[in-house]
Amino acid sequence: MHDQVDTMNPSIAWEYYRSLLAVLKHGSLSGAARALAITQPTVGRHIAALEQALGATLFTRSQLGLLPTEVALALRPHAETMEHTAALMERAASSQGQGVAGVVRIAASEVVGVEVLPPILARLRERYPGLIIELVLSNKVQDLLRREADIAVRMLRPRQEQLVARKVGEIELGLHAHADYLARHAVIGYDEASPFVRNAGAAFQGFTRENFAWRSDSDLAQLAWIRAGAGIGVCQAGLAVRDPALRRVLPQAFSLPMETWVTMHEDLRGSLRCRATFDALAEGLQAYVATQPLT
Repeated sequence: MHDQVDTMNPSIAWEYYRSLLAVLKHGSLSGAARALAITQPTVGRHIAALEQALGATLFTRSQLGLLPTEVALALRPHAETMEHTAALMERAASSQGQGVAGVVRIAASEVVGVEVLPPILARLRERYPGLIIELVLSNKVQDLLRREADIAVRMLRPRQEQLVARKVGEIELGLHAHADYLARHAVIGYDEASPFVRNAGAAFQGFTRENFAWRSDSDLAQLAWIRAGAGIGVCQAGLAVRDPALRRVLPQAFSLPMETWVTMHEDLRGSLRCRATFDALAEGLQAYVATQPLT
């Protein structure tokens, strides 16, 4: 069955915005079609219909492919919000009447998502095998109000009133190095200062990009370098205590506590799957925080 584009309808279909978002992400009609599993002409018709309905040009052609206009770029965050809402509706519908089952989308930082959450989530699924976990790893703060995730583990206090939040404690950051490295001198750090680094202020005095022999904005890469004996870098104390080869360096001079919160949108209070996941994350992270050594 071929799509029928009704350009006389004042209500613009979600499919048109979904195609717009796919073209913005992939840079071509063919790339968008592959991502959406529809035909290239269908994507083209959706874009043409959206341009006619809006009375604006969304893309111009160039040797590099389709270039978005200012109008298309302005529409992108709104289309992304629609995409997240549609995904949320699918997750909610999939779990109706099933108890603690269905899809839960969790956002966490790289290190917490890779090093801390897997055993917590594994135990959760052992208890509720009907759960499907989607884990978004990013140091960018996911927007729960725009429904980019159902639940987020955050290293700062949530400010939005619409969020349910539980503080699980403070994860301590400290300088660590492999035991084999301590006779040498090289420092591991960031390539570009993140908002977290800038907000940390005095704790990072002297710990600047110019002094780093190893630079990466990936916390996982920095952790791997520390474990490989490449240099001294910042690591969570709770992770370092698990590895007998890692040593704390200058604990009195460098210690940075990070408030850690589990958060979700208040509209999800009644969701059994989200409530069970929220509680499991909070309890598991509290146990992790409790394993940190006293400095």
